Amino acid sequence: MTDQRTAWGWGLSSVDAAGNTLDVWYPELKLGEASEEAARPNHNFGNLAHEGVDARGVRRIPVFTVSKLDEPIEDAADAYLRLHLLSMRLAKPNTLNLDGIFAALNNVVWTNYGPFAVEDFALRKLDVMAAANQCVPGLPKVDVNVLSIDKFPRMVDYVVPTGVRIGDADRVRLGAHLSEGTTVMHAGFVNFNAGTLGVSMVEGRVSQGVVVGNGSDIGGGASIMGTLSGGGKLKNSIGEHSLLGANAGIGISLGDNCVVEAGLYVTAGTKVTIYDKAKVAAGEPLETVKGADLSGKDNILFIRNSVSGRIEARYRKTGIELNEKLHKN
Repeated sequence: MTDQRTAWGWGLSSVDAAGNTLDVWYPELKLGEASEEAARPNHNFGNLAHEGVDARGVRRIPVFTVSKLDEPIEDAADAYLRLHLLSMRLAKPNTLNLDGIFAALNNVVWTNYGPFAVEDFALRKLDVMAAANQCVPGLPKVDVNVLSIDKFPRMVDYVVPTGVRIGDADRVRLGAHLSEGTTVMHAGFVNFNAGTLGVSMVEGRVSQGVVVGNGSDIGGGASIMGTLSGGGKLKNSIGEHSLLGANAGIGISLGDNCVVEAGLYVTAGTKVTIYDKAKVAAGEPLETVKGADLSGKDNILFIRNSVSGRIEARYRKTGIELNEKLHKN
């Protein structure tokens, strides 16, 4: 008997001339113990799979992957399986072991013709364009357009979750977790191992490891500190019915029913004055704490006092309400 969590499925991998895995697409995944080899279902990729190289210098090979979700990532196929689990909503952010993911993934030239290896891209581009021109001579042909050079592809080329809207697909990475009712506007960004846990509006940046609760709004240009750079390990989050105002930011977590006013950035070390009406009326000094002391607490309005310039935390009774019609996706 074991508590080891596993997931498994057939994937279609793209392998370059040097034998490097560029990507793996899993149309379907299952949680739990994998079937014995004799009882496994067929992959059903048909002629999408081919051992011979195409004009990109890429072979498409079926791979059966079993991922031990609590252990470090073993290879690219394992990494892609875990990213698919997140975007398929079969796992929530911060629940999978993603140790070793950057070492497992290769840098790839992502194009409208699929993934290319970086090393021989220029020559392979010529081959693809020549092949395209042979198909129907005389017609304009689609050039090879580079979408990005990165280890992570766009989510929507692999997983299209139901009940969401995404204004700019380039800004949502594979491994993002978008719950039903989520709207990611054109300037919004959601990294892998991050996302929403309910109906949410994303107009700002949701960094790796960050989760946004049901009914919350990340305003335009707003940002939430992640953990990929700078060495930090604390994963920030936003609770339910909270608002991170336009061009605001946080390096702490917000609880439920909180608001950070537009343009205000609150970090763990920010000095925040706790506003208390009774103390003000009695002429008593107000308490000042660090932002970290308020991390994750509910019913707080963070503002900058326009007279004194100090950052204040005030009690807020209720949370925000999103536009219900806007999020009927």
